[in-house]
Amino acid sequence: MYVAEEHHLVHTRFDPDQADNTARFTLIGSMRRALDAGELVLHYQPKIDVGTGSLIGAEALARWQHPSRGLLMPGEFIPMLERTSLIHGFTRHVLGLALVQARDWLDQGIRIPVAVNVSTRCLLDPQFPETVASCLLAAGVPGELLRIEITENTLMADPERTADSLRRIRALGVKAAIDDFGTGYSSMVYLKLLPVDEIKIDRSFVHDLDTDLRNRVLVESAIELGHNLGLTVIAEGVEDSASLDTLHDLGCDGAQGYHFSRPLSPADFGRWLEARPPARHRSTRDHSVATVA
Repeated sequence: MYVAEEHHLVHTRFDPDQADNTARFTLIGSMRRALDAGELVLHYQPKIDVGTGSLIGAEALARWQHPSRGLLMPGEFIPMLERTSLIHGFTRHVLGLALVQARDWLDQGIRIPVAVNVSTRCLLDPQFPETVASCLLAAGVPGELLRIEITENTLMADPERTADSLRRIRALGVKAAIDDFGTGYSSMVYLKLLPVDEIKIDRSFVHDLDTDLRNRVLVESAIELGHNLGLTVIAEGVEDSASLDTLHDLGCDGAQGYHFSRPLSPADFGRWLEARPPARHRSTRDHSVATVA
């Protein structure tokens, strides 16, 4: 059924010889129950201002606390969900959890923009902007505290519908970011025309940044391109101080990765935040930095 739906077929043939079919269908079938049972949880990875060391946001990353298989990482279930209509309910659930957490931080006097990854299937759904608006209203969170992250391949799927959806979402005050920048096939024309606010350089280019000249050139070019288009540039996968220093020299705006912190549960994120050293100096670019009232 899911294969037929994905390819818009009236019917298709089930092949029992496909080794992963049983496990895949079982896992997908369990997701409805998981959403109702509260098995889905979010961990948060900090985003840091390269110039100041200040917290500028957090990316929400889904985890499935499966009753028999333990804690499942996103790669174990999200690719399967993206091939079915279940991704819509899953994404709405993630948005709800992330915004409830943002509201909780607000109640503590802390403004932390929260980023949520959105699949192509959701972004191309004409009702998705209304879903975002509904989740913001239910949580009592202003739009500027939500980031929608999409991949380059999403941009290429249907540029016109993507642009329309992003414009409607950004009208709510929500900012949009292109995730894993540099790994897809988007053209600079789309990057210029689509209403986005941020690009996130993929971790594959940040790895060994201080020693790999090619990576340095590519990252420097991405930063320059982003800034020339008025976009904020974030580097993913920062794992050491040498890479961070290089990003600072290249003028990158923000960074996230294990050098700062692994994704953390809300409780651990709070403890990490309390232990943070004070910011070093003010940045010249506006990142809507998280603040404590």
